[in-house]
Amino acid sequence: MADAGKVPNLRDLLAPKTHDHGGTGTLHAHRAFARRPGGHGAEFVDLAVLPPGTSIGRHRHGADRETYIVLDGSGLMFRDGVRFRVAAGDVVVNRPYGEHGLVNDGTRELRLLVFEEPLPDSDPASTPGGSA
Repeated sequence: MADAGKVPNLRDLLAPKTHDHGGTGTLHAHRAFARRPGGHGAEFVDLAVLPPGTSIGRHRHGADRETYIVLDGSGLMFRDGVRFRVAAGDVVVNRPYGEHGLVNDGTRELRLLVFEEPLPDSDPASTPGGSA
């Protein structure tokens, strides 16, 4: 059994990430899980904390689906040419080859759980123009 005094706290694990995907400012992130080469399941699971005024710049992935789960705070999401508000409890699925980004335009931290799921080549959503 682990000693309760030695349990890591997320605040100690978060590392600064400046201009994430070309975004503004410095957010803080921790990769809680990374899939081993040849393994199955999610590619990674991250926790990201965006202070007010920071952003994850607009970017694209390949044949994978990246999901943002907003744990706390709110912001302005950009996905495939559409802007919309997100807040705690929202689940945003970013489709393969789609463009997405997020801005914390609020006054408090925006906290996200981010995970990426690779898609097999046979999945129609894994090709450009496919649907997810």
